[in-house]
Amino acid sequence: MFSGIIDRLGHVKSARHESGSLTCRIATGYGDLTLGESVAVNGVCLTVATLNKNEAEFFASGETLSRTNLGNLRESVKVNLERAVSLNTRLSGHLVQGHVDGIATLTSAEEQAGAWKLAVDLPQALSRYCVEKGSIALNGISLTINSTEERPDGALRIGLMIIPHTWEHTNLHALTPGDPLNAEVDVMAKYVERLCQPYQQH
Repeated sequence: MFSGIIDRLGHVKSARHESGSLTCRIATGYGDLTLGESVAVNGVCLTVATLNKNEAEFFASGETLSRTNLGNLRESVKVNLERAVSLNTRLSGHLVQGHVDGIATLTSAEEQAGAWKLAVDLPQALSRYCVEKGSIALNGISLTINSTEERPDGALRIGLMIIPHTWEHTNLHALTPGDPLNAEVDVMAKYVERLCQPYQQH
């Protein structure tokens, strides 16, 4: 479990695609990772497979690659990293599982009074989980939805305001319009929907 508060930016040292899977080595900057530990990489929960000083190797299966943007990783790319929360951690963001629900698309990024205003398009299947002032994780970053707009194609466009700290300390500043983002909606919304289904059938 994660909080969506990015610890640091990691640098991809190598990305090896084989038989539909990915093995990537990342310079994490963490000095005390352990084998088997969970780390969110761009919001995707991955397991530390090997360690070499401050570098860790992770494996992503074909299933993971089909649902996330990790297939775009290449050498020197920056990735958002977050270690799993502990029971004494302040939950500054929201509950994030590291299980990506779909791929969003960055539509625009405009500087506005020192902050950055983003427009992001979400797949239609995720629109029902998003509400104004609700939470969403994009590339593992816990963010607040400031506005929602239904698009003619059925997609949902959400507006977000990114403060300078978040802009500078995550990989959002390296993205351009059209780039994919890993989107994880608020898990509580999905649980509520599931619990309400028996009552909707009567």
